[in-house]
Amino acid sequence: MIDFIDHHRSAHGVEPICTVLPIAPTTYYAHKARRTDPSKRPARAKRDDELHPEIRRAWSSSYGGVYGAFKV
Repeated sequence: MIDFIDHHRSAHGVEPICTVLPIAPTTYYAHKARRTDPSKRPARAKRDDELHPEIRRAWSSSYGGVYGAFKV
């Protein structure tokens, strides 16, 4: 949705598009800020990025990915 708004904002503006779409303008601006500055991402997203290589290693070492998310 963010890309759609970016593509059409020059013709219609952000707020009118957000009125039609199920998204608040503040949500749009928050996502835009996170895209330009990754340090503004939530703590959970940052932690997920740190854990991703370890999760991938555990999953691939489980006999070719036999274990699902609950067991990893």
